[in-house]
Amino acid sequence: ESVSGPELSMRMFEPLEKLGVENLYGIVSGIEDKGDYKVVKTGDEEYQTKTVIIATGAKHRHIGVAGEEEYNSRGVSYCAVCDGAFFRNQDLLVVGGGDSAVEEGIYLTRFANSVTIVHRRDELRGDKHSQEKIFAMPNVEFVKSALPKSIKGDKKVSAIEIEYKKTGEIVDIPVDGIFVAVGMIPNNQLVPDFVNTDDAGYVIADETGKTNAKGFFVAGDLRTKDLRQVLTAASDGANAIKSVTDYLNEI
Repeated sequence: ESVSGPELSMRMFEPLEKLGVENLYGIVSGIEDKGDYKVVKTGDEEYQTKTVIIATGAKHRHIGVAGEEEYNSRGVSYCAVCDGAFFRNQDLLVVGGGDSAVEEGIYLTRFANSVTIVHRRDELRGDKHSQEKIFAMPNVEFVKSALPKSIKGDKKVSAIEIEYKKTGEIVDIPVDGIFVAVGMIPNNQLVPDFVNTDDAGYVIADETGKTNAKGFFVAGDLRTKDLRQVLTAASDGANAIKSVTDYLNEI
């Protein structure tokens, strides 16, 4: 059964109110470490605390073409694991050429009638073993040196317009679904400089949520991990709270 994001959030939020948990609102502008305590700054207030969990998440990188926003969730998706099963026996297209695009394509072959991968370069950049696996599949086609120009449809996606870089030719490819796999962007603007991040900007932490900085924890899509979904984010939240409790009992 489907549930909207706001509705799910409220279902999780309401039990906290019944338990008397205090909820404060404000736009955070900065976080400082004062040693024994931390300071979280908002527009008008400063909150002193012994621990901070940063859970600002990440967002899918968009390709920025006409129709992408219009047909988001109406044929345009950013997660094959989340939405692939809804496109059973249909013609699908993946935009991208890295590991995530190859993995999305391989996963979609379980459901799709056909999978077309559109990449701006002549060769994919994904893992060689994964490339060999996907190219061995009979229902996969690779369109190279091509750029998406627009996404077309009526009530849902019906085609994607692409331009071949070398010739300038513009063509429409009929598709039932488009999966954009050009990476994600961590929402790390509020992560203090003393909290370690990887090359992509994700906060480095294992499933405990503990960062390199004492009293600072991370949960959700902002954390370094393989799978970013609501389920793993909720699990991160539980692990982070356990780590916070252990930390407070030790100091």
